[in-house]
Amino acid sequence: MKDLQIRRLENQINSSSQRIIKNNNLPKKSFEAVLEQIQNKDYEIKFSKHAVNRMGKRDIELDGDELNRLKTAFHKAEEKGVKDALILIGDKAFIASIKNKTVITTVSKEQLKESVFTNIDGAVII
Repeated sequence: MKDLQIRRLENQINSSSQRIIKNNNLPKKSFEAVLEQIQNKDYEIKFSKHAVNRMGKRDIELDGDELNRLKTAFHKAEEKGVKDALILIGDKAFIASIKNKTVITTVSKEQLKESVFTNIDGAVII
């Protein structure tokens, strides 16, 4: 009796699974297509409240080109396995958490002189 019930349950599960597979109309993507989609995805970075405050106090502004360079720096640091980085773009410096895709603080040209940066494991000069 138990064997018969088990077989019935197995048949129900198998037929349900086949219906799910047949009805799965999701488009199938090759690995190459998925990789391309990931690489073309707009690489978003965030600025911490502290970084925004520092940028305001230190009159640091980013134009579109500098923002793109900052994103490129994040991407390069991420490729190398850097977790926390010093990113230098022209006369501006950014301390960033690469892992969290967040700029932690910013430093202007004046503050760069005779500065010591700690708790970083990489630097990107771009």
